[in-house]
Amino acid sequence: MGKRKPVPSAGARGAKSRPKRPKSAKQGAELREENPQLAEQDDAETVDTESGAPKAVQHEKKSNGGFQGIAQSDEDNSEDEYDASNGDVPGGTVNKGNDCSDETETSCSFHRHVSRIITNEEVKALIKQNSKFKWEMPAVDIPRSKWVGTGETMQEACDDHLHDVKGKLRNHWQHTLSGHLNSRMGFFSLCNSYRDIMHCNKKPFYLKSNGVDSSTMDAYLMHALNHVHRTRDVVIRNDAKLRNDADTEISDDNTYLDQGFTRPKVLFLLPLKSFARRIVKRLIQLSPLQQKNAMGQFKKEFGESDDEMPEHSTKPADFDLLFAGDIDDHFLFGIKLTKKSIKLYSNFYSSDIIVASPLALKRKIDGGEHGKEKDFDFLSSIEIVVVDHADVISMQNWAHLEAVFEHLNHLPSKEHGTNVMRIRPWYLDQHAQYYRQTILLSSYLTPEISALFNGLCFSYEGKIKTVTEYAGVLSKIQLEVRQVYERFDTSSITEADDARFDYFCNKVYPKIQDLDEGGLLLFVSSYFEYIRISNFLKSKEASFCRVGEATSQQDISRSRLWFFEGKKKILLYSERSHFYHRYKIRGTKHLLIYSLPGRKEFYPELVNMLGESENRKCNVLFSRLDLLKLERIVGTSSARRLISSDKSMFVFC
Repeated sequence: MGKRKPVPSAGARGAKSRPKRPKSAKQGAELREENPQLAEQDDAETVDTESGAPKAVQHEKKSNGGFQGIAQSDEDNSEDEYDASNGDVPGGTVNKGNDCSDETETSCSFHRHVSRIITNEEVKALIKQNSKFKWEMPAVDIPRSKWVGTGETMQEACDDHLHDVKGKLRNHWQHTLSGHLNSRMGFFSLCNSYRDIMHCNKKPFYLKSNGVDSSTMDAYLMHALNHVHRTRDVVIRNDAKLRNDADTEISDDNTYLDQGFTRPKVLFLLPLKSFARRIVKRLIQLSPLQQKNAMGQFKKEFGESDDEMPEHSTKPADFDLLFAGDIDDHFLFGIKLTKKSIKLYSNFYSSDIIVASPLALKRKIDGGEHGKEKDFDFLSSIEIVVVDHADVISMQNWAHLEAVFEHLNHLPSKEHGTNVMRIRPWYLDQHAQYYRQTILLSSYLTPEISALFNGLCFSYEGKIKTVTEYAGVLSKIQLEVRQVYERFDTSSITEADDARFDYFCNKVYPKIQDLDEGGLLLFVSSYFEYIRISNFLKSKEASFCRVGEATSQQDISRSRLWFFEGKKKILLYSERSHFYHRYKIRGTKHLLIYSLPGRKEFYPELVNMLGESENRKCNVLFSRLDLLKLERIVGTSSARRLISSDKSMFVFC
């Protein structure tokens, strides 16, 4: 993870690295005659945008003989043949005073972002400086938080950035969102800066007790729609110019270099089908285009209505909301925006947006289950990646998400009907990853999220992340419990797991072994720790049972009963199992937290399980490297004292 392709040499942007571009339509025809490969490319078959079946491209016999967009141009689709001179649907209202309709206007964020050509020297400097957060600004509507960033200092995040939005979108949002538009503008302005964003204090809908807060989701959907519309408008406008002007030149400037290797530009990565349904439903509502295609199939696969909470549930409210819908984690489909409508389930190479789970996309990259040819070229030109609910993805398989990122923005293995004369120079320079914007959203920060953000996100615009002061969750504990925190020492993050295990084996377990009473709930946060401790207890012939994410329901019921009746003294319990089931383990007299949970809500739930015991005990193991988890539980100020103090034993009551 974190490894990147070698930066191209100084000559990578020379004649050898880029296809030779014709300077005029006439020279383009001559070049095709001289170069059979280009002739084959222009005569290649493209993919039917509806069925995915091959369809021959019909070249118009016009006097200019200009190069036509093929796979990424919509000129072969009558539904997309609209006048893009103002970027709006015919009949739509355009506010010319505020709309950035001229793509040469440098004040437009989209144009400014895609038109700048960074050099190899800038790339080298970027990698060195991209982790130095130099400025900060208040995080409006995020309690006890602020934004810190790299690069140029941003203005207030609440600035009005609708002047950068196409007229048809702006008018639709003003009508659809009505009085709620201002609450979306803060995060929209951050997205509109095209910087990488790590927002790890997001309140997801399943943690809201006072209704659903969709302002963050609306903001990144608005940004994605605006980016796709601007991208398509530029391509279609240039197609029209090339058709109508016989003297038009395609040169090495950016005038007609408007495409990537493939059409898809936005990727949404989500953990569950229920989340994907919410995203697509809201995307359709925020778009001025109508949805007419494949909606029946979508409702059949993803559900028709909002998921309702069960009437008589004993689980926490956030659990019921999180798992109320379809919790299938395997889905992958494309969305195409045309002149009049949004089309679901479009062919990947004809899509503008791809919605997927990391699992499904990883299987697609690997060729599927039937040994199909590996195919991930449709990820070559992704310019915006949104990973929402990264905290839920971390409870699935984080390696799938890492694998997806490692396959983004590679050179494609096939042409896919691309007109190489229209490809933006930074794609040919293999700098696409530095133009890609990544937006990571989570309710809390993990080392894995931080590593992904630092190691695989390199937008040349810079980075922004949240920094939060936490109050902790100790006040949510309903019992009077003496909580003893024991700190062990570790020299580095690579040795932290071994140091924790050694401390448990040599310092903690001998005390447990000497106790005759049972009722010890041993909580671990990772599957690796779960297996390691299980094997250790087996080697010691300890009286224990297990409840993990891979444990069958029958074995879980048996283990819980044995533990409650005292037949087994120790119950080994994993965080993932608690995440997916939220069991209340009865019979708990002593809670030993081997490693703190990532979700702060789990800590008071675990401690409150001691309610049936008269002699309650709680011990917590931690190291200085556990600061992220520790501050969410005991509070930021207390966590810093625990980390910096010369003492190694602390008590909370």
